[in-house]
Amino acid sequence: MTDLTVEPRTYEDIAPERRPSLAQALVPMLGVVVFLGVGSGYLRLAPHAPLLWSIVLTAAVGKYWLGYDWADLYEGIADSLLMGLQAILILFVIYALIATWISAGTIPGLMHYGLAVLTPTVFLPVTAVLAAVVAFAIGSSWTTAGTLGVAFIGIGSGLGIPAPMTAGAILSGAYAGDKQSPLSDTTNLAAAVTNTDLWDHIRAMRNGTAVALGLSVLGYAVLGLRAGSSIPAGRVAEIQGALAGTYDLSVLVVLPLVVTFGLALRGYPALPTLVAGVFAGVATTVLVQGVGFAAAWNVFLNGTAPETGVTVVTDLLESGGLAGSAWTISVVVAALSLGGLLERTGVLAVLAHSLASAIRGTTGLVVGTGVSAIAVNAFSAQQYMSIVVPGMTLRNIYDEYGLESEDLSQAIESAGTPTGALFPWHAGSVYMAGVFGVLPWAGSFGLAGFAPYYFFAYLSPLVLFASALLGVGFEPSDDTDGPTPSSTTATADD
Repeated sequence: MTDLTVEPRTYEDIAPERRPSLAQALVPMLGVVVFLGVGSGYLRLAPHAPLLWSIVLTAAVGKYWLGYDWADLYEGIADSLLMGLQAILILFVIYALIATWISAGTIPGLMHYGLAVLTPTVFLPVTAVLAAVVAFAIGSSWTTAGTLGVAFIGIGSGLGIPAPMTAGAILSGAYAGDKQSPLSDTTNLAAAVTNTDLWDHIRAMRNGTAVALGLSVLGYAVLGLRAGSSIPAGRVAEIQGALAGTYDLSVLVVLPLVVTFGLALRGYPALPTLVAGVFAGVATTVLVQGVGFAAAWNVFLNGTAPETGVTVVTDLLESGGLAGSAWTISVVVAALSLGGLLERTGVLAVLAHSLASAIRGTTGLVVGTGVSAIAVNAFSAQQYMSIVVPGMTLRNIYDEYGLESEDLSQAIESAGTPTGALFPWHAGSVYMAGVFGVLPWAGSFGLAGFAPYYFFAYLSPLVLFASALLGVGFEPSDDTDGPTPSSTTATADD
């Protein structure tokens, strides 16, 4: 589990004279929406410039309106970067890992043999299920996407399946498995910040996750039926021939896969596990593919550009290596900096408190929790904040309504964990776009991006909301139907 070394401040932690009003808190939030909407949506800019505009606006509001000095603001940025440091380091390593696994023949081998056993009709649902199983076993959606997910993108391309569909299926399975895994950092974090037993938290999410994933797999089965006759004649054989002609595809090419997933299954953390995968990829490149030691480490840094003789295969196997991560990491650093400023100036805490004050009834509480997790995800650009902020802000209110702590923990994770990849500036979205080579939203109505096909991101919170509306799984533990008068008054006086 990721240690929460930095605790975001709650509403009560902020001195009244430094606490923004709701109107003040809305100014930077609306600015972020306008800047990202106009910059990325209308002007078609990369996220960097709109994020910088948002950072400047938020810092100006904090400095000149709310009275924070520059040291406070810098500390907020530093705290956010510290919380997201593991994600940044994983981004560095995963780009290098993909390059070394391509040069080792691991990803080409998976593509070659996957094309031999999978068909377009079953490919998408099978991909979602396999991704869920792997993510559950190793406790990491990011590792699943960056390893097997890359191979699935290649297999899908060979079968005539559009890459955005494949990416959506991978993400649905990876995040569903991650949510249910006792090894997952977000699963452990959601349990920790809500004072919930880990297994109680996992059991509380089980039915909702199963329904959302089941509906997602059904959706991919329908898409697969539509794609069933789309393979051009001879395409699979041509791709397999190009792969076999470029790489030695003996059984030894799976060594990096065995090392990486073996360590993950034994409970090693994601970062050292992925670094071990890089070393295994370099070793396999040298020993199996016959590449020189220095050349193999040059692939680690600069990526791959194989000459396979087949354009689609060459394009699929091009990678940027460690150096190719710069664009992605710069977006993540900017987004985390913005999230840190919004947290340090009290904007996120005030908005969460305002939401809590407006809640009426158990259904409204659960739905409001999910909405707040999604909103914090969007504005903080990291999963951890989407779990911690509403988890810490709302846990006393769940007690007042007679709900269990696992009701809160499942609400924040069901809505927070899967939805980050839908926001183009979010750390998870930027990572997945870089790994798959597919943007979340692109083209007319976003249909060329993976977001429309990432069914689990929509179904997980929708199943949560439907359960709350129907009263399934969210029954108060006593006869209370809301806060007592004394507790309501206390909340209002805060």
